[in-house]
Amino acid sequence: MSNAAFPNAPVIDNHSSKFIVGVIAITLPLLTYLLALPERLGSISASYWAEGDWPRNIFVGFLFAVAAFLASYNGYSPLQMRLSKLAGVAAVGIAMFPCSCGGHPQIVPGVHYVSAAIMFGVLAFFCYVFLRRAWPKPTVQARVRAIVYAICGLAMVVAIVAIGIDAVTGALSQSFPSFTFWAETTALVAFGIAWLTASRILPVITAPNEQLSLLS
Repeated sequence: MSNAAFPNAPVIDNHSSKFIVGVIAITLPLLTYLLALPERLGSISASYWAEGDWPRNIFVGFLFAVAAFLASYNGYSPLQMRLSKLAGVAAVGIAMFPCSCGGHPQIVPGVHYVSAAIMFGVLAFFCYVFLRRAWPKPTVQARVRAIVYAICGLAMVVAIVAIGIDAVTGALSQSFPSFTFWAETTALVAFGIAWLTASRILPVITAPNEQLSLLS
């Protein structure tokens, strides 16, 4: 049997991991939204309490998958390695300590929200790290990637700050009941786009001499 269809590397490298994490982050909001219908989720985290098993299973399962990939990612410095592990632990915290959505009690008050803030804060920092690595490169594609990282990092920070403000004041969700869901979606999709971009697997935004393959 020919081995031509098999990857050359014996393990998944960090670029493939980034690609997989990016796909998971982008699809998580869509899947939880669709699987919870006809119920309208007030937040992605509320899928834990939705009717049926699938919304909760997707929510918890995807977060554990993200946690595993973040735990395996070492970055390019000791600080990045530690922060990636911290974000992985935070992702587990989000999954294991559900929100108080819909009046449900929290197992340990505050853990869910603190974990979410830590995870997205670290991921926004990684956007800055990716930007710093891409910007000095001489190709147009690298500059485009740097701009993508800047936009994604800013989107994550704005979304999380807005959620925090709403948690204190309630003003945004009173005017727009689905505010938290769409703010969380913005943060997750921005995270996903940034990591898909950093995978160097996507064409157009990756120079031919930099582009990698899932099967390489």
